[in-house]
Amino acid sequence: MTWSLYKQIIHQEDVLTRWNQIKSSWQHPIFLLVILLMFLNWGFETLKWQILMKPIQDFSFKEAYKAILAGCSITMLTPNRIGEYGGRILFVKNKNKVKAISVTILGSIAQLAVTFLLGTIGIIYFKNSHHFESSNSIFNLITGNLILSISAFVTILMVMFYFNIQILKRVIISLPFVKKLPNTIFSMLIHDKKVLLRVLLLSASRYLIFILQYVLMLRLMDVYIDFLPCVFLVSLFFMFMALAPTIGLIELPVRATAGWLLFGLMSNNFLGIQATVFCIWLINLVIPSLIGSVSMLRLKIFN
Repeated sequence: MTWSLYKQIIHQEDVLTRWNQIKSSWQHPIFLLVILLMFLNWGFETLKWQILMKPIQDFSFKEAYKAILAGCSITMLTPNRIGEYGGRILFVKNKNKVKAISVTILGSIAQLAVTFLLGTIGIIYFKNSHHFESSNSIFNLITGNLILSISAFVTILMVMFYFNIQILKRVIISLPFVKKLPNTIFSMLIHDKKVLLRVLLLSASRYLIFILQYVLMLRLMDVYIDFLPCVFLVSLFFMFMALAPTIGLIELPVRATAGWLLFGLMSNNFLGIQATVFCIWLINLVIPSLIGSVSMLRLKIFN
C-alpha cells in the first residue's frame, strides 16, 4: 500500500515543483485558517460533552476542553479512537466515571450518525452523477445498489437508536457479556429529545468544519476539484475512515490510501492529495494530542 502511494508520487513530472509549493504553503493564510478551524472543531465537541455531562457533573468550558484534548492524546495509542473515552473520564469524579462512559458513547453515536448520513448522500450523489459513468474505477463498486442499501440501512438504524435510546439500552443489556457490567453504566442513556437534537446539530457543525478544512487544504495544494463533488468525496472519505480498523499512530497510511483512491479519481495531483491528508491528520489529531498530553501531565492521574 505505502509502496504504491510512493510510486504514484515520484512518477509525477512536476514532483519537485509541487513539493516546493507544499513547503511554502505552510505559511499561507489558508493554512493558518485550517488550524484555527481545528480549535473551533474541538470547541464544538467540548460543547457536546458539556451538554451530555451536565446531569452528571457540571464542567466549565475550559475544564471540558482540557478533557477533550486529553482524550485526543490517549486516542493516538488506541484502535479506532476508543482512547477518547479514557482520556475524558480522567477529568470526571470517581463516583461519576461509570455514568460518564454512557454519555460519551452517546456523543460518538451522534457523530457517527452524521458521518453515515452524509456518506450515504455522497453515494447517492455519485450514483446519479455523470462523473464516473465511463470509469472502471472503485466507484463501480461503491455506488452499487447493495452498498447504497447497506449504508442507508446503517444510517437509519443509527438515527433510530440515537433518538430512541431506550431501544439501544435494551439491546445492549440483552448481550451476554454486558450483563456482568454495572447497571449504572446505562443509567444516563435516556435523554430529552431536545438535548439529543442539540448534540446532533453540534455534531453536524463539526462535520461541516471537517469538510471545509479538506476543501481549503486541497485548493491550497493545487488539487482542483469542483466544490460539490469535492464535498461528497470528503463525505465518502469520512465514512470509509469510520469503518476502517485503525490505530492513531499508524492511521496515516490508511488515510493516505483512502485519499488516493477517492480524490485521485478527479485529480492527478497525487502529491497534493497526500500532502492534504497528512496536513489535516497533523492539524486535527497530532497537534491536539500534544496539547492534551500537557493537560494530562498537569492532572494528578495517579491520585
